[in-house]
Amino acid sequence: MCMHDQQSTRAKLLTLYAEGPDAVVQFFELLLAEVDELKQIISKQEERIATLEGQLKQDSHNSHKPPSSDGLKRTTKNVRPKTDRSSGAQPGHEGTTLKMVSTPHHVVKHAVTACSGCGRSLGRLQSKSYRRRQMFDVPTPRLEVTEHRCEIKECPACGKTTTAAFPAGLTKAAQYGVNIKSIAAYLMHYQLLPSERTGAALSDLFGCCVAEGTLFRWAEELHTKLETPEQTVKEQLLQAPVLHSDETGLFCQAKLHWLHVNSTAHLTHYGVHPKRGTEAMDAIGILPRFGGTAIHDSWKPYFSYACTHSVCNAHILRELTFAHEEDHQRWAKDMKQLLLRIERSVDNARQRQQHSFSPRSLRRFERQYDRVLALALRHNPRQRGSPHRRGRKKQTKTRNLIERLRTYRAAVLAFMYDFRVPFTNNQAERDLRMAKVKQKISGTFRSPRGADIFCRIRGYISTARKNALAPFDALLRAFTDNPFVPSLNYAE
Repeated sequence: MCMHDQQSTRAKLLTLYAEGPDAVVQFFELLLAEVDELKQIISKQEERIATLEGQLKQDSHNSHKPPSSDGLKRTTKNVRPKTDRSSGAQPGHEGTTLKMVSTPHHVVKHAVTACSGCGRSLGRLQSKSYRRRQMFDVPTPRLEVTEHRCEIKECPACGKTTTAAFPAGLTKAAQYGVNIKSIAAYLMHYQLLPSERTGAALSDLFGCCVAEGTLFRWAEELHTKLETPEQTVKEQLLQAPVLHSDETGLFCQAKLHWLHVNSTAHLTHYGVHPKRGTEAMDAIGILPRFGGTAIHDSWKPYFSYACTHSVCNAHILRELTFAHEEDHQRWAKDMKQLLLRIERSVDNARQRQQHSFSPRSLRRFERQYDRVLALALRHNPRQRGSPHRRGRKKQTKTRNLIERLRTYRAAVLAFMYDFRVPFTNNQAERDLRMAKVKQKISGTFRSPRGADIFCRIRGYISTARKNALAPFDALLRAFTDNPFVPSLNYAE
């Protein structure tokens, strides 16, 4: 403060002093009110700074953020212990080495016409034996045209003219067949090429110019044919003992929508909706009727359904990593080690053909869990709100994690109680991964109809692949009115 300001302040204080005690008290009351207001502002700013600093410290190894958000700085750490096994195929693996076949499609003979020693002609001499080498390749792709001619005959007895019928599906004078449709669907919905590049690929490979509108009509045709398989998958998912559920953002008409997946190791269903929560899940119609164990990322709307719940422990482990490394919480490391130890015990029990732990083992693990949780609660008491501020005090990220570990203990340890429940929700996350690739390539869906078509076809392809059916074969079956449908007696 400069000398002039000091003199000015001194003069004001002397003036107040001269006015008497009431003026001094009033001045200090106003001053204390301003100090309280500044304290509240500073407190809010400190909370905001702490939140922003926490966000800057988050990456894929200690939060829900995907590895792609790390940029060139890769910090992902493998939580699995190292083994002595070398990389690559292990002993006993059959391998995929290219081997000769006994019946090749074509045989090309290379004759010996002259002796390599003296040059004498050997053209008429019978060969003693031969050596073989085989080349594997595909024939040059080209479009073939098949003309269907239906005979027209006139009966000599009654004079009536009869015309033979065209094959089912052949309704136009010139049209594409199911093979080219299946290839287009394979490129668009499995390899995720945009419609323009799909048309370019068909032109380059087969010499046919297919408009984007035609590609969309083929997709609509396939969407209609797959209605029954999709309904069957939904019914099968309802019967599954364990269901993986997750959601991710997906842009449609440049607006944020949500892609919801419900899946198992053999079934996949996708649904897109403008909303993320229960409104979308109710509209999809799987979780409201599901009675098994649903695995998810502990997002609160999932817990509104009456099924048994299990949370993804991969998310829990990453949050514990953040609490240990950034907030210096020792208990977080202990909890992380405990969960991984229980996971290893479950894996060992499965290998011994066990289906559950003994009650004694369960109680031991539960006591260890409760002991670590009690330590966490002691070191992270609930923050009390100010009497001068309305509403509850915002808790720290670590405290919120502790609350979830306490409130949803049964869901965190569900994999311990039921060996059919996986430790993580990786199945659902793998099923969503290609949808993110689709968005990176195409940016957004032009219409909700296009998003619905993509979801149904992609779910059908995913289900077929999980049941060892090649995507192209599955699409060809669908276009020929023989789509792949999981058995209604399917059991996980």
